[in-house]
Amino acid sequence: QVQLVESGGGLVQAGGSLRLSCAASDRTFSRYAMGWFRQAPGKEREFVAGITWSGSNTYYADSVKGRFTISRDNAENTVYLQMNSLKPEDTAVYYCAADRDYSGSYYSSEYDYWGQGTQVTVSS
Repeated sequence: QVQLVESGGGLVQAGGSLRLSCAASDRTFSRYAMGWFRQAPGKEREFVAGITWSGSNTYYADSVKGRFTISRDNAENTVYLQMNSLKPEDTAVYYCAADRDYSGSYYSSEYDYWGQGTQVTVSS
């Protein structure tokens, strides 16, 4: 059982930046692909970014491409989401998730473990 704990959320003005972190409890962290998802009030959870187990491949939702960067440090059992040029429509609870499949997925149903989420609010 992998426990994931997100941090780094908060309130920021449009155009600003935030860096989210997700720390995993399991030393087998490096075996998992990781993903970031978000859920805004009244909306379904949506994919934001994903990274393969080695970090060699990353992929993004079109809405964040060029603004967000996912990365990981397997020695620290941590995955990051650097968010730049934030927009009010980025406001949501952000979740990290772990997928036992090395390659990861765009689909939330493919992920096996989830964090509790961290709130990101972007003011206009």
